[in-house]
Amino acid sequence: MANRFPNILHHRVPILAGVHPNACFTHFSTSSKSLSSSRYYPARRRLVFGVGVSFLSQFINMSAANSIIASARTKGSVDQILENVDWPEQFPFRDEDFQRFDESSDLVFYESPRFVTHIDDPAIAALTKYYQEVFPPSNTTGVALLDMCSSWISHYPPGYKQERIVGMGLNEEELKANKVLTEYLVQDLNVNPKLPFEDNTFDVITNVVSVDYLTKPIEVFKEMRRILKPGGKAIMSFSNRCFFTKAISIWTSTGDADHVMIVGAYFHYAGGFEPPQALDISPNPGRSDPMYIVHSSKLATA
Repeated sequence: MANRFPNILHHRVPILAGVHPNACFTHFSTSSKSLSSSRYYPARRRLVFGVGVSFLSQFINMSAANSIIASARTKGSVDQILENVDWPEQFPFRDEDFQRFDESSDLVFYESPRFVTHIDDPAIAALTKYYQEVFPPSNTTGVALLDMCSSWISHYPPGYKQERIVGMGLNEEELKANKVLTEYLVQDLNVNPKLPFEDNTFDVITNVVSVDYLTKPIEVFKEMRRILKPGGKAIMSFSNRCFFTKAISIWTSTGDADHVMIVGAYFHYAGGFEPPQALDISPNPGRSDPMYIVHSSKLATA
């Protein structure tokens, strides 16, 4: 049976505090490079369809949705969310879904470098292990990677090298410190989503815990499709951590399983991608940060 995408975004109620079972946590970074000295606070969330009712439950039949939500950190449940989705003909999101509490310049917000990690060590290890499984072998002739929304670390496998690994981010000091990059550039994708690369340039594009900050996701995903080589892979990874004031409204008003469907929608409506797939790579469900992957490959004919 197909998973049914809902028309729920036209039903909104005011922001309430701490009501969603999968709260997004706000990260207040310190000068340390470890999360052990960072603090997280539950973010205020907008309620959708009443207390505790999930965005995801409107995509698919209620019993299946409740099962996925109840076991959101059970291996395999999240993986099923993007299977055979019955997508609406039109993009189902509204402009207000991409608004943020803080609409000030992102370049100003990220002006000071933050040499911290935004997910805990087990989640980082799980992501690095996934990359090791799906990346082209190190030092493969002609292979190029792009790390979007990059910083001082990309979580790529230790010693991983390619002739070209490009980092794109908002803070030059952080990008300079990233040892895996062969080049970098500073660009605010929320101001200019046009990616300054030729068509069919990259074999892999990664984005770690930053897809929730994109205010023009379809434009960005269309650009990703353009610059990927046919068959090239785009990997979006995320947890339940965020700078709440900078994350988009639809993200902060929904939970982990819902976020999988949202990112899947970006791939679908950008066009030119294989049907997106989801993976739950959370290393210790309930005991460490969750970690989710939504990935897709550019169609050979796109």
